[in-house]
Amino acid sequence: MLDIGWTELLVIGVVALIVVGPKDLPVMFRTLGRFTAKVKGMAREFQRAMDDAADQSGVKDVAKDLKSATSPRQMGLDKLKDAADKFDKWEPGQPERTVGPETAKLSAERAEAARKIRESTAKAATDRQAAEAAKAEAAKAEADAPREMQASSAAPKDNPPKGDA
Repeated sequence: MLDIGWTELLVIGVVALIVVGPKDLPVMFRTLGRFTAKVKGMAREFQRAMDDAADQSGVKDVAKDLKSATSPRQMGLDKLKDAADKFDKWEPGQPERTVGPETAKLSAERAEAARKIRESTAKAATDRQAAEAAKAEAAKAEADAPREMQASSAAPKDNPPKGDA
């Protein structure tokens, strides 16, 4: 409580023995013990009164609910129980749910729309690839053209031009 070690207690006892005297020392320690007991009792009573007030106002219940709601371990166990329940109810080979006629009609419409989207996406991808290939071919031809020009101009001319002679 006061964080006093044995050496400090011994020093306090020696000083008390010198100041109070050997006759009155037991009486003083008895009085000090009673005072300490009264202080501890008052602190316990105050703590109990605060706990009772908190219980009456519902703070303890709210704190308990909040603690259980935010507990990661409890949240994990709840999710695990949900998954286990779903697994217990699952029957392999059985359709998960039955589909009504309107839903089936919507499913057919959605399948058709998805097919159209896939076709248009594939066509766009093919067009893009063809455009990229044409662009690459044009860039290659453009890069090869200056080389051919340099090669033809750098070639030695063996035959002089024939003129009027």
